[in-house]
Amino acid sequence: MTDRREFLQHVAAVSATPFVTSEPSGATGADDRVYWLRVVERVGTPVLTNLAARQLKLNMPVEAKPEAAADRAKVTHLEALGRLLTGLAPWLEQAAVVGAEAALRERFADLARQSIDAATDPGSPDLLNFDQGSQPLVDAAFLAHAMVRAPNELCAKLPALTRRHLVAALRSSRRIKPYFTNWILFSAMVEAGLCAVGEDWDATRVEYAVRQHEQWYKGDGIYGDGPDFHWDYYNSFVIQPMLLDVLGVVSRVSHDWDAFLEPMAARARRYAAIQERLISPEGTFPAIGRSLAYRFGVFQLLGHVALRHQLPDEVSPAQVRCALTAVVRRMIEAPGTFDQNGWLTIGFCGHQPSIGESYISTGSLYLCTAGLLPLGLPPNDEFWAGAPRDWTARKAWSGQMLPADHAL
Repeated sequence: MTDRREFLQHVAAVSATPFVTSEPSGATGADDRVYWLRVVERVGTPVLTNLAARQLKLNMPVEAKPEAAADRAKVTHLEALGRLLTGLAPWLEQAAVVGAEAALRERFADLARQSIDAATDPGSPDLLNFDQGSQPLVDAAFLAHAMVRAPNELCAKLPALTRRHLVAALRSSRRIKPYFTNWILFSAMVEAGLCAVGEDWDATRVEYAVRQHEQWYKGDGIYGDGPDFHWDYYNSFVIQPMLLDVLGVVSRVSHDWDAFLEPMAARARRYAAIQERLISPEGTFPAIGRSLAYRFGVFQLLGHVALRHQLPDEVSPAQVRCALTAVVRRMIEAPGTFDQNGWLTIGFCGHQPSIGESYISTGSLYLCTAGLLPLGLPPNDEFWAGAPRDWTARKAWSGQMLPADHAL
């Protein structure tokens, strides 16, 4: 799409496309997948088309708390790119799709590569900030996570010069010192991204993050965010998905990490079971803790475990699909979720700027796509092909038989 007017018309059309609410339990897996893809197109189009055209800084709004807006404008654009791609990467990597979905996937993969080029080219007007302040470490890590999840589409297919620019950008984030919290995983994920593409990487940063989180494990599938327990969703936003994928990468080059693999996978399965039980019969979940503006990104870990085919025996893939579809519908269709130009607004269910912490801005919100990881499964996978199933809360509150829950 090379004509500027055609580009703008397409963005406007996608952004204005209404969603039609329907009862999720009556939808087939194919219906649900089409719905998820419409969400991907609506959420992702403004970011990728603008950045590919090297006009993201020009056109993306910066919604934030007034006192933080100037600071967030320096980092929000990398947030949008890294977070969007970390959620879309498994789908971008999934070649076993056909027809309209294949065309959409190929278009988005091409836009993603053009966006990475625009974000890392020193001569680009949209050259993004990877090393000034502290926030860029976070979103360099999310971008590296996308590389790990889509090594072919977001690494191998990059032009050689773009790949060199990307590697240099990731390395530049090393100058940022992480806080003594889940942030140490951001440093580890940057190194895992470099490892995944065959570049020199720092094993010490990875070992520090993995061993420290082993010390921060609290029991029953939950890690502390640093030494303390926080009742929020950071076990899903960051901690457990990054632990699993960092270990997945580095264990391929050394057996030194093998002892961590199964215990951490077992904890992830338990936390996935807990997350599935948190989804109410109506497709809601508790609004607990910080960063609620990431919306259905709350369920990254549940989707991640489904993507790995490691759901607990008592949790079927189809019931996870139905539960997640119900949540996505409730949140994406809430009035005010998008502004008049199709950009996400700050909120949990609609536009609720008061829930945005000082570190939240427009780019932050695109972590919602991390809740869509199962799109990386092919359409014939049980997750999508299985008949609609009630999830645990629906079974419990309708008097159906279900097994007792047990701690890990």
